[in-house]
Amino acid sequence: MLALSAASAVSAQNADAVFKTYPAYGGEDLELTVNDSGTHWRLWSPAAEGARVILYPTGVNTSATDTIAMTRGESGTWVANVPEKLYGKFYTFSILNKGKWLDETPGVWAKAVGVNGKRAAIIDFAGTNPEGWNLDKGPAIKHINDAVIYEMHHRDFSVHPSSGIAAKGKFLALTEEATRSPKGDKTGIDHLKELGVTHVHILPSYDYNSVDEANLPTNTYNWGYDPQNYNAPEGSYSTNPSDPSTRVLEMKEMVKALHDNGIGVIMDVVYNHTAENDGSNFSLTAPGYYYRHRPDGSYSDASGCGNETASDRRQMRDFIINSVKYWAKEYHIDGFRFDLMAIHDIETMNEVAAALKEINPDIFVYGEGWTAGDSPLPVEQRALKENVAKMPQIAVFSDDIRDAIKGHYTDASDRGFATGKPGLEETVKIGIVGATAHPQVDYSKGNNSKFPYASAPTQIINYVSCHDDLMLTDKLRKSMPDATDAERQRAARLAQTIVLTSQGTPFIFAGEEIFRDKKGVHNSYKSPDSINAIDWNLKHDNAGQFNYYKELIRLRKEHPAFRMTTAEQVRKHLKFDNVNEPNLISYSLTDYANGDEWKEIKLVFNGSDEPREVKIPKGNWTVIAEDGNINADGLGTAKGGKMTIAPRSALILALTK
Repeated sequence: MLALSAASAVSAQNADAVFKTYPAYGGEDLELTVNDSGTHWRLWSPAAEGARVILYPTGVNTSATDTIAMTRGESGTWVANVPEKLYGKFYTFSILNKGKWLDETPGVWAKAVGVNGKRAAIIDFAGTNPEGWNLDKGPAIKHINDAVIYEMHHRDFSVHPSSGIAAKGKFLALTEEATRSPKGDKTGIDHLKELGVTHVHILPSYDYNSVDEANLPTNTYNWGYDPQNYNAPEGSYSTNPSDPSTRVLEMKEMVKALHDNGIGVIMDVVYNHTAENDGSNFSLTAPGYYYRHRPDGSYSDASGCGNETASDRRQMRDFIINSVKYWAKEYHIDGFRFDLMAIHDIETMNEVAAALKEINPDIFVYGEGWTAGDSPLPVEQRALKENVAKMPQIAVFSDDIRDAIKGHYTDASDRGFATGKPGLEETVKIGIVGATAHPQVDYSKGNNSKFPYASAPTQIINYVSCHDDLMLTDKLRKSMPDATDAERQRAARLAQTIVLTSQGTPFIFAGEEIFRDKKGVHNSYKSPDSINAIDWNLKHDNAGQFNYYKELIRLRKEHPAFRMTTAEQVRKHLKFDNVNEPNLISYSLTDYANGDEWKEIKLVFNGSDEPREVKIPKGNWTVIAEDGNINADGLGTAKGGKMTIAPRSALILALTK
């Protein structure tokens, strides 16, 4: 196996010790630099016996025009230079390993690639900037929990005929304004603005492995969690995958269009594994080094995808840090979501956050605080949910609030708090306080967590569904088989009301606001558009649902009481009422919490299918939400006393003074 060859005749058990002797290279000129003195390559491959650059006139299907021998450089690198600026040319590397020239690779640092990413491209990046790019910047947010995050896939969002968008499934889809559905509703970027979200989280947009960019009419679909070239945009989202400059320009045009409309861009990054093992760009440049292995030399697989990368090795750590820095600088990305973040070590993630904050204090980082399997990395070093207190500038997804609200993700029929299952009240409360220590929350009764793992609510991402597993609509149909869609929509409204009023950062999945489904498919990573595409006619059919979401988002954005930034604030201002009934939670945000204009906000959640009665203190309350309706300015008034909470609904009251 190629992974073993890197150990240079030592056993797999000793490979890690050998890799630790490799010198690291921290310069920013890996792997290509073009300047007035010509074109320069630098490849990090400490154990290579030789290295070469192979030049091509096109990105695919042509013979090499030249082969340039590389010479040993500093810190484990190999270098080559030519005096000309080779814009428009393509190249690959090949290294000599144990007497054999390995397959060609664009290297790990290719920033522009030809079709299907097999050859790196030499382009002038200054020519890929949209007009006004030097002044472009994302929305300013003081804290991560000022964001309302909307997770979307490029094809899902725009490919359906009802989208009214011309550049369907492309980066440019998010640059088109004034698009409408056949029923006249806003779609595309206008829909995002109308909904009120602050940031879009786009599923992987780097160059991934599974879609044939040379044969796009086949409309192959994939989420993109199979990385190939981490630092170049995916070609299938470009209008011309064969032109390396086009995909760069169009991705920047997308970012700028969103920024011009006040919306930030979060990039989903998957540094924890690669699509291939021995044939990956990592393996073909520094065999074995970038991955963790089992004692027998086989690839460790905490990703569930065949391998896992070794962030705790210096050059891999530097790669991750410099890669996100590159996306932040070159593409003005506003945030990063780390897939299976716990495969990475805590030190790496802290360095990632620190490096990004130096570029832009408003950038934020969050990720999945778990792995998909075991890892050689010691548990105490993993960027786990349980270790998030050791990562003060990073947030993790709350599986506590997710599973407690809608039912466990592994069992389609399992119900949650919002769908009538009793006994989950304390776990929902863990979500409400952002997994921080609170005297009225008994963590011993938590389903997924038994201790307050977050040191601040800014470390928690609250959600009920995402691209993974059953999305909310499908989960409700599976777990409430005898209900009507109107009843399920009530449950969805309650679920999202809990998410958007809880402490932490709210996150919703694209299309939930119009009750989109995925035909019950829980893992639609390569399902066709017929499963994944959002039918925008649903916005008209489910207008009440959309308006509820829109108003709920407005309520959160207008009231900082829902966006407290410290555990101390939460303990001081969030007070639970002693109701002691199944599927009922009642609490207040008191004393102008976090500088809110409202003196007190009372929130009552009834997840049962029966009305419930609660006692509300006497006062001149403004009714914000009641019986599946919401208006951030108020629906009416109430005097307090005994009030009835309708089944599967939220009651929100405001005391203005």
